[in-house]
Amino acid sequence: MQPRQFSPGGRGGLEDATDGVGESTSSGVGDSPDAVDSGPGSDSLASLAASRERRREAVARRARRRRRRRRRLLFATPVLGLLCWAIVSYAIWMLEPTSMRFGARSVEWVRAEVPFGNSLVDDVEHTYYSANAPKKGGPALKSLPAVGLSLLQRSDVAAWPPPIKPVFAHRLPGEGIWKPSGPSIDGGPPVLVTTFRPEAEYPELLAYVAWFDHTRTAIGYYPGRYEPPNAALRGPMMVPYSQRWRLLATFNGGFTYEDGENGSNVNGQVNEPLKDGKATLLGYRDGRVEIVKWSGGPNAGPEVAWARQSLAPIVWNGRLNPELNEEPNSPEWGFTLGGVTRVWRTGVGIDRRGNLMFVAAEGQTVISIAKILQHIGAVRGMEFDINPDWHTLITYTHPNGLVPRMVEPQPNQSSDRYLGPDDRDFFAIYKRLPGPITDPLK
Repeated sequence: MQPRQFSPGGRGGLEDATDGVGESTSSGVGDSPDAVDSGPGSDSLASLAASRERRREAVARRARRRRRRRRRLLFATPVLGLLCWAIVSYAIWMLEPTSMRFGARSVEWVRAEVPFGNSLVDDVEHTYYSANAPKKGGPALKSLPAVGLSLLQRSDVAAWPPPIKPVFAHRLPGEGIWKPSGPSIDGGPPVLVTTFRPEAEYPELLAYVAWFDHTRTAIGYYPGRYEPPNAALRGPMMVPYSQRWRLLATFNGGFTYEDGENGSNVNGQVNEPLKDGKATLLGYRDGRVEIVKWSGGPNAGPEVAWARQSLAPIVWNGRLNPELNEEPNSPEWGFTLGGVTRVWRTGVGIDRRGNLMFVAAEGQTVISIAKILQHIGAVRGMEFDINPDWHTLITYTHPNGLVPRMVEPQPNQSSDRYLGPDDRDFFAIYKRLPGPITDPLK
C-alpha cells in the first residue's frame, strides 16, 4: 500500500475545497438581500421601534385613564357634595323632636330643605291621590260607625241644632242625629257629634261632624312645635296639664303659613301677620266665635283672644263662594293639592246662632267640603287642613281621669295626639269658666 502523498498541489486541493465551501456560502447565503436585512443590526432596529410603539401606547393609555379620572371627579365631586349635604341635613332634621311618623317627617324634609322639593312632593301626592281617589258608585253602607254617647233624654231642646237632613232617600239608623260626647253642662250638651253620608254619587263616604255650644264652651288655640313658623309665645305645644280637667275636644288647625301666608295671633300677639282677604276664625274674649274675611292689619287687637287664618272663605252668608266653580284647582284652595283632588279634608263653620262646627270627611274636594258645611247649617265656612296625616277630631270624657276618643278613623294619629307636644297648631274645646276668655298657654 502506497503512503499518501502531500504536496502543494494537495494543499491547494484542500484550499480549493475550502474555497469551494466559501464560494458556495457566498453565492448561497451571503449574496441574499433578505439575509442582510435579518442580521443582528436589523433585529435591534425592529426591537427599538417596537419598544417605542409600546411606550407610545402606554403613554396614550395613561392619558386616557387620566382623562377618565378627571371626568369622573368632575361628575362625582358635586354629586358627593350634594350627597353629604343631604345626609347631614336629613340627619339633623330627623333628629329634631317631632310628633310625626317617620314617613311623614321625611316628606316634610323634602318639602322644606330640598330645592324644588315642595313642587316635587305636590306632583307626587297629586298623582298618588288622584290614582287612589274614591270611585263613584259602589255598595251602599248598611250601618254607620258609632260616635258620641248613648242618646239620653234631651234637655234644652231649643239649643240643639236640628238633625242633619239625609242626602239619601233612606236614612240609616242614627244618621245625622246629634249625640253628646260627654256629660251635660248647665243642663245642656257642650259638644255634639254625628255622621252622615254627604254625596249620593259616593255612597261609601262619610262625614264626621262636631258642634260646639259657644255659651258652654271656651276655645283655646295652640301653636305647635313648627307651625306657625314664628310664634310670639310657642307655649306647651299640647293641651296644658293645668287645663285638662275641663277638656272636652280637640281638632286640627288650618293650612300652614307657608301654604298661603295664613296668619295667626294669640292673646294680642302676632305669630304670623294676618293678611287681608283671608278667611279668619276669631275667638273673642267675651266667648263669641266668628269667621270673617280679614281686613284689619297684621294684629287682631286686644278684644280678640286668638285668630287663625286659612285660605279664602268657602261658604259666605249660607252660599258657596262663587269662585269655587270658576277655578276650583286654584292655589287659593291650597298649594299642595289644589281643590279638585279627592282626599281627606276638614273645615270649620259658624251656624246662625254663632256656634262653631267642625267637619272631617274622606274623599272630598274643596267644593264638596263646602257643600257639607252648607248642608249642616253653616252660614260661613273655611277650609282647614287636608290629607290623611293631618285630620283629627278627638273628644274627651272624665270617668276616672282623662279618656280621649278619636271620632273619625285616623290610623296615622293617636287619640293622645294633643296630649303630647305636636308639630302643628290645633284647637282645644274647654268647659267655659266665668270671666273673659284668654288663651291658656301656660
